[in-house]
Amino acid sequence: MDNNIIKKAAELIRTSKYGVGFTGAGISVASGIPAFRGDDGLWSSVDPIFFEIEYFRKKPYQSWAKIKEIFYEKLVGIEPNISHQVLAAMEKRGFVESVITQNIDNLHQKAGSKFVYELHGTYKQIVCTECSSEFDMSFVDFNYLPPTCYVCKGLLKPDIVFFNEPIPTFALTRSKSEAEKSDVFVIIGTNGEVFPANSVPVVAKESGSTIIEINTSESHYTETITDIFIKGKASDIMSEIGRILYLSE
Repeated sequence: MDNNIIKKAAELIRTSKYGVGFTGAGISVASGIPAFRGDDGLWSSVDPIFFEIEYFRKKPYQSWAKIKEIFYEKLVGIEPNISHQVLAAMEKRGFVESVITQNIDNLHQKAGSKFVYELHGTYKQIVCTECSSEFDMSFVDFNYLPPTCYVCKGLLKPDIVFFNEPIPTFALTRSKSEAEKSDVFVIIGTNGEVFPANSVPVVAKESGSTIIEINTSESHYTETITDIFIKGKASDIMSEIGRILYLSE
């Protein structure tokens, strides 16, 4: 870690008028959630077909069985790590106004962030594919799959964005609006491969924002829009930024 670069980034965050965080799977690795891509990523051991919307509609039981195994048996006891906590503390102090995330793990909210825009939805909520009724995940009995709607008996689906499904209009619109308003935009733990979520930092850059990127390796953003690149684990770098800003011990 280059402490001088981290100090420079922390000062930019401290003096920002409208800071925004943008997070991907890398921020949650320290909480015990594997990233999706890469040699040790989830897709290296799990067939993504279970998360394609067409497959889900045709074979809901098979999809739900894999969804239960990957998300609902593993995410329930997961806790936020220092990166989530520092971002929440930044919001409380007024250093960031919001967090835009591609993650579905609810860890930003659990850490205390109030303004979180979830581009890919959340595992915490279930939605009916027929009548659009929404339920908390606690309403689902995972012993009986696939779960059905309490209102119309339609098929229930996790409120997450499957492959070949569009991002919710509200989340994408608000995220781009936040990006446009930002003067400092902090990218944490995402390589920028997934469209259209990867377009949000570009909106920030085109609107004149300073882009700070925290990643373990260079991403699609590093040579194109990033102003300050800090290489390393999100937990290490965010912990140091938090210390500089007197947000953590």
